[in-house]
Amino acid sequence: MSLNADPAFWAVADRHLTRYGPSFESIIVERAEGSFVYDADGRGILDFTSGQMSAVLGHTHPDIVSTVNRQMASVAHLFSGMLSRPVAALAERLAGLAPGLDRVQLLTTGAESNEAAIRMAKLVTGGHEVVAFAQSWHGMTGAAASATYSAGRRGYGPAAAGSFVIPAPNSYRPRFKHPDGSNDWQAELDDAFELIDRQSTGNLAAFIAEPILSSGGILELPPGYLAALKRKCEERGMLLVLDEAQTGVGRTGHMFAFQRDGVTPDILTLSKTLGSGLPLAAVMTTEAIEQKAFERGFLFYTTHVSDPLTAAVGVTVLDVVERDGLVAQARERGERLKQGLLALQQKYECVGDVRGRGLLLGLEVVSDRQTKAPGFELGARIMEEAMHRGLSMNIVKLPGMGGVFRIAPPLTVSDAEIDHGLAIMSDAIETAARAQ
Repeated sequence: MSLNADPAFWAVADRHLTRYGPSFESIIVERAEGSFVYDADGRGILDFTSGQMSAVLGHTHPDIVSTVNRQMASVAHLFSGMLSRPVAALAERLAGLAPGLDRVQLLTTGAESNEAAIRMAKLVTGGHEVVAFAQSWHGMTGAAASATYSAGRRGYGPAAAGSFVIPAPNSYRPRFKHPDGSNDWQAELDDAFELIDRQSTGNLAAFIAEPILSSGGILELPPGYLAALKRKCEERGMLLVLDEAQTGVGRTGHMFAFQRDGVTPDILTLSKTLGSGLPLAAVMTTEAIEQKAFERGFLFYTTHVSDPLTAAVGVTVLDVVERDGLVAQARERGERLKQGLLALQQKYECVGDVRGRGLLLGLEVVSDRQTKAPGFELGARIMEEAMHRGLSMNIVKLPGMGGVFRIAPPLTVSDAEIDHGLAIMSDAIETAARAQ
């Protein structure tokens, strides 16, 4: 019998754990290393989601392990008003990587960093209205949850006052089209802001956006969109907040995804990838915005603000990314992975679209390529078949879309591991499609 079926373990889990989302996997993870997690039977499972899209250096990277051991033996946590050298060092490093965003606050999670960013934007602008994309995910707390539209809105009472939404551009399923059928994102954006202006009470504070909407189905903002969005914000006195929880620290082939477009946000939030699996987040902004926030009494004082342990890990993450050339590697390995996914699209009718950049890619499963009808059930079967063969992938199911696999291996993934993952995907798709 498989050790993953340990009845004592599952009895405790079933009795005591709160169920907080999708069903738990039917394995017990005992350890993880590099691009693999290992279950109770010792079976290696290729992790194409980098944990929760976070472990950009893979699991238990030796440099991270060394830093944690060293810092734990020195100082891990302090009174929130105390500072340590790792905190100052990480703030300086981040500011050097994003010129113009010279002020940094270190926190724990993506939701917390977005809470701080929205709170700061409201204080500085004097407004309270926040706009986000209909396919967004910014967190499950307060203001972040109010700006999250891809899931989790029903049953929790009213969202924050002034929560507005516009559709994200979707080149595979365009709402506005040019005569040739391609996505007319400018017309869509203009139309969306006309509606925002009609709804606003004149208190617009911020637009919060992901450069690539991950939980929204790997929807990438097309070239030019971010600059146009920034202009819309400037015309209305809003601040542009970019949430780079999943796109930051090299994953897209740039250190930060916004750098491809040459558009610097007013506030940048980082999380997930910055700690490479440990709870570390950052809010970055300009000196002018920080000064105004300070003068108006900005308060975001939490238990784990400026913790030395995670700050030291963040410095190590940036050191390894630079030393090992992982930004360029994300472009190269990402292109290899994308070409492999495009080959699967050519081979299987159920693969409707391949999109994304770097090592954050999406593969959309449809039941009919001509109509683009969603293939939720087929996608679920593909995911099960892949896990059975030793590949962990996450599928997003959203209304009006097919099932979209989010594929985000570590930046340290090897060519051989990419090829192995693609082979498993091919077998999983073929088996699931044949069983229809």
